[in-house]
Amino acid sequence: MSRILVIDVGNTHTTWGVYEDKALLSNWRVSTSPYRTSDEWSFLLQNLLEGEGIKRATLDSVVVSCVVPPVLGALEYLFREKWLLPYLFVGPGVKTGLSLRVEAKEVGADRVVNALAASSLYGGDLIIVDFGTATTFCAVTKNREYLGGVIAPGISISAEALYEKTAKLPRVDIEVPSHIVGKNTVEAMRTGIFFGHIGLCREIVKRMKEEFSLEAKVIGTGGWSVFLHRYCDFIDVFNPVLTLEGLRIIYELNQE
Repeated sequence: MSRILVIDVGNTHTTWGVYEDKALLSNWRVSTSPYRTSDEWSFLLQNLLEGEGIKRATLDSVVVSCVVPPVLGALEYLFREKWLLPYLFVGPGVKTGLSLRVEAKEVGADRVVNALAASSLYGGDLIIVDFGTATTFCAVTKNREYLGGVIAPGISISAEALYEKTAKLPRVDIEVPSHIVGKNTVEAMRTGIFFGHIGLCREIVKRMKEEFSLEAKVIGTGGWSVFLHRYCDFIDVFNPVLTLEGLRIIYELNQE
């Protein structure tokens, strides 16, 4: 029985969890900071683990996907020099079981991990929608060929851009509007941000299906998916821990 720590470092948040074989014992979500030192990461990780009754000494290995280079360096130093824990960072040379039909060096580690997880768990032609800082769309064939995808501004980026790039529009929280026609500035912004993003995603998925596979199953994941997926009638399966599952599968593929 193996116990592994899996970590996905995104631009805004870092999600991580502990698997015992195929069972996810616990998972957490913290803010990502490129300025957090290896000591700070150690303190944070260890305290959250102990809060769930998981001792660091029981971990056999760690698997990391990361799109924030400064964090990658801090975590590598932590596991190599302080925790003395075998580690695997998703990148060139790591077995994924996927055939990348794109410029491999330009595909984010998180997108590769999501593609592997979705292919392993659901099979068939797939479109993976990851609602994160950016909203990304990936096309994967039933033969596990990663064809590429689409990158769009995430819903939080859209909201922040309205505030930062205009003189009079306020910063607003993202909420589900009760109607489409706003009666004031804040209501008008919220309907535009929310329905605009849902419409963007629906149109991209529609066009990807037309170009790639009309039968493709659509998988939703990512931090914002917990809030948004129930309003996306084009999503067939919602899996908030898809990336963590992919990291676990990558660990199994690279055991030898």
